[in-house]
Amino acid sequence: MENSAEDYRIQSFDLDTQRLLKTALKDPSLVNLEKVSNIIVDQSLKDTVFSKEAGRICYTIVQAEAKQNNGNVFRRHLLNRLQQEFKEREEMRARSLQEWVCYVTFICNIFDYLKVNNMPMVALVHPVYDCLMRLAKPDALMNEDEVDCLVVQLHRIGEQLEKADSQRMNDLFFLLRDGFLLQESLTSMARLLLLEILEFRAGGWMLSSTAHKYYYSEIAD
Repeated sequence: MENSAEDYRIQSFDLDTQRLLKTALKDPSLVNLEKVSNIIVDQSLKDTVFSKEAGRICYTIVQAEAKQNNGNVFRRHLLNRLQQEFKEREEMRARSLQEWVCYVTFICNIFDYLKVNNMPMVALVHPVYDCLMRLAKPDALMNEDEVDCLVVQLHRIGEQLEKADSQRMNDLFFLLRDGFLLQESLTSMARLLLLEILEFRAGGWMLSSTAHKYYYSEIAD
């Protein structure tokens, strides 16, 4: 994997931070990995695009650290910070919906990229579910940004999550079905997104080409 600055959007940082991150990507033993994890999390919480890319940066640092046999210092700091933010998620959501959506995007991205023996990290399964369950509550379904975030994450990691805990996926989809059927004040876009994700899972985490054409021409319009 090419560690180009463009690839990782590192150019959005000041020069000292760029240098720190580039060093972490190549030789993590030379830098303070707690500082690096804080920089990545802080940026992810305020930059929507970065929150979608940051998983790759973290993956590369974890891989580089594994090659040096230096333990899992970076991953430990990253998980500690994610847990800290997770505990205060309701306050975060009340303070800034954008920050909350960025957090969910980031934790799902980390779940997708960071594996242990090719399996998702067990420590992240329930926090990720808790975040998605929160996005499926009636007040969140009233907000298109939250519905969009939920649907995007389920497209990305829904199948992996279901393998990790199918009962919780059933619970999540009961909430989504109820929201779709019972909440009359949903926007037409939220309703369309929910219907699409209900069909997506019903089809074994795939959409038929007809359904794909239907939803994506509607969304484009």
